Amino acid sequence: MALVGGEKTIGRGLASELDIARLIRGGLPVDVVDHLLDLGVISQAEVDRIIASPKQLMERRRKGCLTPDQSGRVIRVARVIADAMETFRSPDKALTWLHRPSAALEGEVPLDLLDTEEGARVVEHLLCRIAHGMAA
Repeated sequence: MALVGGEKTIGRGLASELDIARLIRGGLPVDVVDHLLDLGVISQAEVDRIIASPKQLMERRRKGCLTPDQSGRVIRVARVIADAMETFRSPDKALTWLHRPSAALEGEVPLDLLDTEEGARVVEHLLCRIAHGMAA
């Protein structure tokens, strides 16, 4: 999960999905949010809306890590962004697609759907269809 900063940011390597699940359960360092912002793959407004409010993030900074729920949202966002980058084979094309309303999503913006697990699944399913030439 390079998008969350890798070993440098999270403090350990991730060899499996089970490692990711354990990391989420223990709470990611707040620095992973900063890493996503620094990469330019998500805006502060999107962080506020999808991951945690500014007040919540300030509190989590004092405590040193995100809650498991917030950590899960970070991983969800990073996973979908990484999938989009792989599908479109271009970070710019992927980010453009994630930020534009999609007819296949009834006018919804894909990134906006990442505030729920079910919304993320819908977006992931659409990316899979695009990757296999079944949707535009």
